[in-house]
Amino acid sequence: MKKPLILVTNDDGIYAPGIYSLKKALEGAGDLYVVAPLVEKSAVGHAITLSDPLRVTEIERDNDFFGYAVNGTPADCVKLGCKCILPRKPDLVISGINQGPNTATNVIYSGTVSAAAEAAIMGIPAIAVSIASFTRQEFSFAARFSRKLAGMVLERGLPERTVLNVNVPAVPEEEIEEIVITRQGKGRYEEAFDKRIDPNNRVYYWLTGKRMILDNGNDVDDLVVMQNKVSITPIQYDLTNYSFLEELKKWNIKMD
Repeated sequence: MKKPLILVTNDDGIYAPGIYSLKKALEGAGDLYVVAPLVEKSAVGHAITLSDPLRVTEIERDNDFFGYAVNGTPADCVKLGCKCILPRKPDLVISGINQGPNTATNVIYSGTVSAAAEAAIMGIPAIAVSIASFTRQEFSFAARFSRKLAGMVLERGLPERTVLNVNVPAVPEEEIEEIVITRQGKGRYEEAFDKRIDPNNRVYYWLTGKRMILDNGNDVDDLVVMQNKVSITPIQYDLTNYSFLEELKKWNIKMD
C-alpha cells in the first residue's frame, strides 16, 4: 500500500524549532517532505513572488538532510513544492508549528494559515497549527496532536476549499483542558505606530498594538485558547458576504 505523501511547511523559517518538532512527530506517518522559507516570513499573508527568482537550497539539521529552503513566501513554498520538488501531488499539507496564535483576524495576515490555504486552493487537504505564545516553546503536545489530526484528515478527508486552523495553548499538556471546535473570532489589534529617531536623525516607525477581544461565547477561537483549550476552526478562503448579496443587488447599480 502506497504511503501518504505529506508536505510540511511554515512561515517561521526552516530553522525554526516548531517545524523541527512537527517533522519529528510525523515520522512514520507517511513520506515527508519539508519545503519552507529560508528565513522567517511571519505576517506576509498570502503573498507570492512574481518579480524575483525563487531558489531552493537543501538544508541539514542534526547533520542529516532535513528539507528544502526557498527564498520566498510560505505560499511560494507550497506552490514550488507541489509543482517542482515533490514526486507527486501531496495527500496532505501541514503548516507549522507556528510560534504565536493565529486566531480571529490574525488569520488574514498569517503566512502559516496562508500556506495551508494555498494547498486548499490546489485541492489538497491542509492543516495549520500554531501555539499561543511568541516566547514559550511548548511544542511537544502540539506536535503529537498534529500527527493524530493528520491521520484523521488522511482517513476522512476535508470539504473542498477547507483548512483546519488549529491553535494550541502554550502550556504543559497536563494543563490543557479539552479540544473545542470553534469559529473564527472578530478580535483584532488596536494598532499604533511608535515614532522614533535613528542615529542619523531620521524618523522611523515601529508598529505596536493592543489586542482587542470583540466576542463572547464558548466557541470563539481566541477565547477558547485563552482558557487553555485547543481550538480547531474549519476556515475557507471564500470571502464573499453571501448574506449581503441580495441587498447589494437592490442598489441597482448601473453604468452612467
